Amino acid sequence: MFDKKKNESLPPGQKAIDKILMWYVDHPGISRNPPIIDLNTWLLYVNGLVENALKLSWNEFLQLPSIESVSDFHCVEGWSVKDCRWEGVRFKTLMEVVKPKENGKYVWFECADDYTTSLTVNDLLGENVLLAYKLYGESLPFELGGPMRLIAPDKYAYKSPMWITKITFTNKKELGYWEQKGYSDTADVWKSDRRAY
Repeated sequence: MFDKKKNESLPPGQKAIDKILMWYVDHPGISRNPPIIDLNTWLLYVNGLVENALKLSWNEFLQLPSIESVSDFHCVEGWSVKDCRWEGVRFKTLMEVVKPKENGKYVWFECADDYTTSLTVNDLLGENVLLAYKLYGESLPFELGGPMRLIAPDKYAYKSPMWITKITFTNKKELGYWEQKGYSDTADVWKSDRRAY
């Protein structure tokens, strides 16, 4: 439900909705149904222009240092959820493990439903940029990207891919699924940077 008071300090063009509505918002994209993911066989590949490529099982991923972080979540369609309480691994913590090479300036994400997007390394260095696996103290629901998704609070949510399976550091920026369809590649919520044209 829209709440004027909650709407304060939101980026331009955004309206606050109740957190429970996140589960019921239609997210048209590659698939209407979440992929089926078995945590016993789930693997995360981190490779490309890095010193230490990784292949992590779910239990190995959970061994990485984690934090709790509260941030707002913004959809390009104009709704926001204030004060989401995420838990997960800071992206820069992962970078400290894999050690990107000097020319590895960009990061390409691939997901279990074939969704793709990319961000710059600088976009991913924020303290609140997480590979999140919990929301409000509970395991991240599959409908919202579980078991793990990226959370990049200063970008529209299409830059926070769900069901991530592969992260590749590259020397060239590539356009992902929505960016190829005309959405902004920078996706800056504070500049209302929604479309590429």
